[in-house]
Amino acid sequence: MPPSELPLFTHWDTTLKDLLSRTRKFPKSVRHTFANRIEDLALDVVERLVEARWARSKAAILRAASLDVEKLRILCRLAHDEGFLDHRGYEHVARNLDEAGRMLGGWIKQQDAR
Repeated sequence: MPPSELPLFTHWDTTLKDLLSRTRKFPKSVRHTFANRIEDLALDVVERLVEARWARSKAAILRAASLDVEKLRILCRLAHDEGFLDHRGYEHVARNLDEAGRMLGGWIKQQDAR
C-alpha cells in the first residue's frame, strides 16, 4: 500500500492543511514565532511518518512523531488561551490531534509487539 493511502497519512494530510490555514490567520505579532513553531512541528510529523513508513525500525521514529503531536496539542491550547485560535477552531484541531495520537499509538503498539 502506498504511504499516501495509509489512514494516518490521509488523516495527517487533512490535519496539516487545516493547521496551516488556521495559523495564517494568527496576528502578525505572533505569526513568525508562535505560528511558525506550530507549522514546523506539523511538518516534522509528516517527515517522521514518511521515515517510519520506510524504516526497518519504526518504533523510535513513531514515538518522536507522537511527541511532536503532543507538543502541538500544548501549543494549540496556548494559542486558544491567547485568543489566536477561536473556540470552534480549537475544538476541531484538538479532535484531529487526538485522533492522530490514537493512530500513532496503535502503530507503536503494533511495532512493539513485533
